[in-house]
Amino acid sequence: FQDLFGVSMVVPLMNLHIKSLGASHTVAGIIGSLYGVMQLFSSTFVGCWSDIVGRQYSLLACILLSALGYFLLGISTTVLLFAISRVPVGIFKHTLSISKALLSDLVSERDRPLVMGRFNAASSVGFILGPVVGGYLTELEGGFYQTSFICASIFLLNAGLVWMLPWSEGNTGNREHQQGNKRTDGFSAKANRDLHLKSATNGAVTSDGLSQSLWIQVATVLKRIKGIACSDLWDIFLVRLLMSVAILLYYSNFSLALEERFGVKPLFAGYLMSYSSALGVLAGCLLGPITRLYQHNTYRLLLHSSTLTCTLILLYTSAVSIWMVILSSTFLAFSTTIGRTCIIDLELTVGGNEASGTLLGVGQSVTSVGRIVAPLLSGISQEFSPCGPPSLGVGLALVAILVMNVNKRKYCSRGKVKLKTQ
Repeated sequence: FQDLFGVSMVVPLMNLHIKSLGASHTVAGIIGSLYGVMQLFSSTFVGCWSDIVGRQYSLLACILLSALGYFLLGISTTVLLFAISRVPVGIFKHTLSISKALLSDLVSERDRPLVMGRFNAASSVGFILGPVVGGYLTELEGGFYQTSFICASIFLLNAGLVWMLPWSEGNTGNREHQQGNKRTDGFSAKANRDLHLKSATNGAVTSDGLSQSLWIQVATVLKRIKGIACSDLWDIFLVRLLMSVAILLYYSNFSLALEERFGVKPLFAGYLMSYSSALGVLAGCLLGPITRLYQHNTYRLLLHSSTLTCTLILLYTSAVSIWMVILSSTFLAFSTTIGRTCIIDLELTVGGNEASGTLLGVGQSVTSVGRIVAPLLSGISQEFSPCGPPSLGVGLALVAILVMNVNKRKYCSRGKVKLKTQ
């Protein structure tokens, strides 16, 4: 919650700040794109690195270096310093991915969708409240700098919380036995015990192993990434890419399309998006009962949520009144939230928890590719119609549903894919 609360205070104000420093639209766009490219290439490496050195060490490093980036942003009085401040954030702002990997280490496979849903709900609340506080602070003199310093302070507070957690490294040999106990005791009983950080790989290091050389760590990271690349997980990442691009296309020209199609002002579109975000929080809290309704069949839940997402985007594309748009946005908030949680759970179920950090890092890289591709596809399709981007999104979602149906046997077997490094 604090992570996204701090970030969402600053991010909406960044374009205004860099333009106030005298940067052109092109320079601002280049700096923003470089940040996305750094996130694309660093997420896999940082996720894999967390598998090797342990969650506490990697999470602390990412939080502190991100705090450094936002501190530099708070003293950026030139475009060059602004660009430099984005480098540590672009490389190391993977705190949420590592936190998700940590949660997958701590809870049983059955409890994972419920816990991930609560995690996403807390993140969404922070993202809803942050822009409001940031907008208020920016009205003050030197408001952007104050907001950046507050964000850096929040990251330092998070680092202190991570340091205070009762960490305990365990080997993976004990993990399967303890997961069996978790299934019988339940997550609530688990929470009453001391937190135990399970190593994500057989090669995860303890405090003594942290002294290994940097070159050994780099070689191990590359070896594990190669194992993921050579494994039979391409279809899951393809589904994630297709659904991510489909949803991004839906939102890419949302305000402009509503104005052209129904004559509503951008303010209404903003309210509608905030309404959808609030419903997304509710959806995250309801994931527990929903997964129990589906008897913890993640594949079936993902297939149904993706089909509903595709149908709702199609409904929005063919809407003849603003009320149909509101209806589609209402249910789309539920289907997309459930889908995002299920695809992460399916990655970890099929790929195995042995490399959860690496899997989540690769998944984040796949999403970053979608963020790069979606604006290009949106611009091209808007040349034909305001409904072009969501129409293209419907097509991509249909392809994702087809891929899931073709690979139904592998998903339903819930077996773990053997990585080449094992």
